[in-house]
Amino acid sequence: MKRLKKLIHGLLFSLSICSLTALAQAADTWDMPTPYPDKTFHTQNIMQFADEVRQATDGKLDIKIHSAGSLFKHPEIKNAVRGGQVPIGEFFVSLLSNENPVFGADSQPFLATNYEDAEKLWAAQKPIVTALLEKQSLMPLFSVAWPPQGLYTKKPINTVDDLKGIKFRTYNATLEKFANLVGAAPTQVEVPDIPQAFATGRVEAMITSPSTGADSKAWDFVEYFTDIQAWVPKNIVVVNTRAFQKLDADIQQAVLTAAANAEKRGWEMSRKETADQIAVLKENGMKVVEPSEELMAGLKKVGDEMLAEWKEAAGAEGESLLQAYGK
Repeated sequence: MKRLKKLIHGLLFSLSICSLTALAQAADTWDMPTPYPDKTFHTQNIMQFADEVRQATDGKLDIKIHSAGSLFKHPEIKNAVRGGQVPIGEFFVSLLSNENPVFGADSQPFLATNYEDAEKLWAAQKPIVTALLEKQSLMPLFSVAWPPQGLYTKKPINTVDDLKGIKFRTYNATLEKFANLVGAAPTQVEVPDIPQAFATGRVEAMITSPSTGADSKAWDFVEYFTDIQAWVPKNIVVVNTRAFQKLDADIQQAVLTAAANAEKRGWEMSRKETADQIAVLKENGMKVVEPSEELMAGLKKVGDEMLAEWKEAAGAEGESLLQAYGK
């Protein structure tokens, strides 16, 4: 009798282990870091992407969003995905421009300053970016533009000379170069740290989107938003190639379909975001001004100088990109 009980207990234990194993194989959770707060439209779009994947796979793939740099800081996200610490993540494309200048094409001042041109530029940039990321075991899923970038300052800026000596917030190598060329003093500051950086005097001005300006309550520390529409940069969502390949074919397709929907939806959200958030800046007392002809002439001169340097650094890949963009 004792022997029979042991056999039954052993069988039940084995069945429970098998059931748990099957359940673990049936459901998978992916942690996804993103640098931006929950209310940012990029994060909202990604939350919808995760919901679509969850619904399409009947919960077999659950993407858990870790926003505002809570899991990994922005500069760490790409390598966290590459190294397999997390299977998926979002980051600013041009943050990788130190690796290859092609990553920074969308942050070249005055190369693409509206959504139509930005979409054309992404179409030219995407094949090259995809090939570069594939070498690092990364696969792009989708990319979404920010609104055109404007200039936030405490005082009116009428010429490029008015920027000299100002402590200037930067977020990538391209903007750091820009700040140096206009005579400002660049300081790297991530989005969640913007209010504190202004409050402590680390920075006095920045170029960023109306979205980031509104999210960070820029009216608390600057007075002017000059709508220079300098460039239309993008975020990108990438997945670790090995993690993606481990998924069943139907789940892979669900991820790709949700990604395509997120890219289309995200660009539409970005367009609406531009008008909505500029209105928020105005409602909170900021002076939204059109740039003077003298200021734009000076800024475009800086942009031309940077683009010439970028072409030289980007080599054949950069030339190929610009040729495709120009068609």
